Amino acid sequence: MLYKTFKGGIHLQTNKATDKKKIKPLPLPERVVIPVSQHTGKPSTPIVKLGDKVKTGQKIAEAEGFVSVPQHSSISGEVKEIAHYPHPVLGRDALSIVIESDGKDKWIKRKKHDYTKLARSEIVEIIKNGGIVGLGGAAFPTHVKLSPPKEKPIDTLILNGAECEPYLTVDHRTMLERTEDIIKGAKIIMKVLECDRCIIAIESNKKDAIEKFKNLIKDERIEVFTLKVKYPQGEERQIIKACLKREVPSGGLPMDVGVVVQNVGTVCAIYDAVHRDIPLLERSLTISGSGIKEPQNVKVRIGTILKNVIDNCGGYADGVGKIIMGGPLMGIAQYTDEVPILKATSGIIVQTEDEVSIEEEQPCIRCSRCVDVCPMRLLPCEIANYAEHHNFDKCEELDIMDCKECGSCSFVCPAKRNIAHLVKFAKNEIMSKM
Repeated sequence: MLYKTFKGGIHLQTNKATDKKKIKPLPLPERVVIPVSQHTGKPSTPIVKLGDKVKTGQKIAEAEGFVSVPQHSSISGEVKEIAHYPHPVLGRDALSIVIESDGKDKWIKRKKHDYTKLARSEIVEIIKNGGIVGLGGAAFPTHVKLSPPKEKPIDTLILNGAECEPYLTVDHRTMLERTEDIIKGAKIIMKVLECDRCIIAIESNKKDAIEKFKNLIKDERIEVFTLKVKYPQGEERQIIKACLKREVPSGGLPMDVGVVVQNVGTVCAIYDAVHRDIPLLERSLTISGSGIKEPQNVKVRIGTILKNVIDNCGGYADGVGKIIMGGPLMGIAQYTDEVPILKATSGIIVQTEDEVSIEEEQPCIRCSRCVDVCPMRLLPCEIANYAEHHNFDKCEELDIMDCKECGSCSFVCPAKRNIAHLVKFAKNEIMSKM
């Protein structure tokens, strides 16, 4: 069978050791650290003060503008601190709200909604108030994605179930364990977008999920596409190209070609917010790697400290070399395990010392392997050369901002040049001057 795919990309060992392990809820944490910046856009503003008693699901920080989302307490208890704590993504301390649990998990009052009786604007408002962001890793506010301008009508919704990063299996398990919720969530999004087509895109190594969706889908507007196993198949531009043969223009967005892409985990969060009135205050993630004693998929409250999660998975194996939050290619290595789980934390990968090696960089030999695998059809070697010499104007001329930082270029480079690192450095320098 010919599976749908895109040009470029790389083939990796998948290491999906936890794909048969059901998502296991972890015990309630004694303390959570909730950063006010867990999303693309402006950080939210705290609306609680020291000593306040809060309930599970209570709003503790308000959205700051349109491209922002509120934060909610993931446990019931007392606000102990509003201070700067290490942030696992920003690489620096960030303003956070620290809550100590009372052990009771008292929830705010909730009410169920019938989405068929709600206006589109009411659904979007529920999603915004629920603090929902993209759970695939980008953490872009979902209500913004679901509010395209009138001149850019959406004809297709794509649910991203590719999960192409090695080790990560939480989306796979979510598709198996919450299949019906995903289908219902898709219908909610389709109503908001006023589109009549939904594609559930899944890589071919998840045959059980593919079959389960095909057996349960009774709506002819929703169909399942099987994708080739390749990285970065789950990046939204590549999944659009694979499914629809449409190309998002340089500097553009999926809405420019009539498409919205949502991760399957995000769809579940939308269903929970609209149908059950539950804001985004917990998430499922994969804990895996040779440095973990008991790899598994778990569900944790937002703000739970990474070390506590590891302890609940049997602790570290001997000789830990690196802790990565996210997948091994696009994830971020952590300098401490005293950082909180965020809304966008899809996994924790722990590698042993034997697996971690830093090879000496050699001069570029102009082999063009990075060009061949680049899914965005850029010139990674040239961009890296200009970035290394701080020639950021040239980097922009070569469309560096279109790079998705997937790391395919670094993976295949025979000279062991850290191309992705140089690209990130240059992009940060460019954005700091905007």
